[in-house]
Amino acid sequence: GKMVKGMGGAMDLVASAGTKVVVTMEHSAKGGKHKILDKCSLPLTGKQCVDRIITEKAVFDVHQTKGLTLIELWEGLTPEDIKACTGAEFQSMHTIPLTNLAIPGSHDSFSFYIDEASPVGPEQPETVQNFVSVFGTVAKKLMRKWLATQTMNFTSQLEAGIRFFDLRISTKPRDPENELFFAHGLFSATVRAGLEQISSFLSSHAREVVFLDFNHFYGVQNLHHEKLVAMLKEVFGDKLCPVVFAQEVTLQYLWEKEYQVLVFYHHPMALEVPFLWPGQMMPSPWANTTDPEKLIQFLQASVTDRRRKGTFFVSQVVLTPKASTVMKGVASGLRETITERALPGMMQWIRSQRPGENGINIITADFVELGEFISAVISLNYHLDDDEDDAT
Repeated sequence: GKMVKGMGGAMDLVASAGTKVVVTMEHSAKGGKHKILDKCSLPLTGKQCVDRIITEKAVFDVHQTKGLTLIELWEGLTPEDIKACTGAEFQSMHTIPLTNLAIPGSHDSFSFYIDEASPVGPEQPETVQNFVSVFGTVAKKLMRKWLATQTMNFTSQLEAGIRFFDLRISTKPRDPENELFFAHGLFSATVRAGLEQISSFLSSHAREVVFLDFNHFYGVQNLHHEKLVAMLKEVFGDKLCPVVFAQEVTLQYLWEKEYQVLVFYHHPMALEVPFLWPGQMMPSPWANTTDPEKLIQFLQASVTDRRRKGTFFVSQVVLTPKASTVMKGVASGLRETITERALPGMMQWIRSQRPGENGINIITADFVELGEFISAVISLNYHLDDDEDDAT
């Protein structure tokens, strides 16, 4: 309990070039006295050398000129709670527009389940339809290897950190019940089952927020759109966030309103329903290439040329196989033939990015459990204070 004059080797550590200094400490002293202060009152081991502060209540990033940024809170606490027990001013990531944060998402999010007993989706070309009609179940098993882009279900994706879901909706031919399904070549689970899984997670995590992007509709008529809108109301209720200016949407705003779900709807129906955000507010350029180098060039050009103020933005870090690629690796599948081989280059691009008004926003990928994709995207938010010119 006595004061000491120096901290030994700590001086060498904080003075070393390239050292990242993380301070772990109790947030307050006995009696609630502030320990995180604007100015230190004791002799310094090193000046302006701390990069991060972690306490039992919060996590701060430290910038030499911009000061503290609150990046994480202990569950149950608010930024106001942290202000009350902190003796220094700080910015809060929770007040930054979600358009300016890095958010991990999954491509064809529902494709962890492909029903091989289902008919071929109505969007598939005649050549695929004929292929399946000739080879039947064998053809569908092979198709599944190339259509399934995820292995984790919605709950597992949410628990891992995914917050954006790419959703494609279809009806089945001659279905008297007009049921709605997720679909990607073959049919997946019912839409209701998937939405209820997401809602269950949100009910247990009151501060979590998700983006649902309904961007493709196959064989869907007006009555199906009406059914889907009614289903969204029934499943999510007051969790649905009505449309406002995108730059108003921060975590703090959503927490105060108790909203947890933003639904983007790429169909004119969005103009008629207050909680359906128009699809143009979630642009998602598609490279449509199997070449990793062309993909990276496209991604960078898209961020530079097509990022617009006032909208969200999706960067699809996704390779699309050509027919010749499928034929060469027909028994191996998408993951082994393409995704795993291209992963190092794609992860390098992700780690080089910075979020912000002119930077990346939502990043989606296939097989999101690979290559520490989710943590790499989330970690980009720790560089919000970096100069935008550092992004490449």
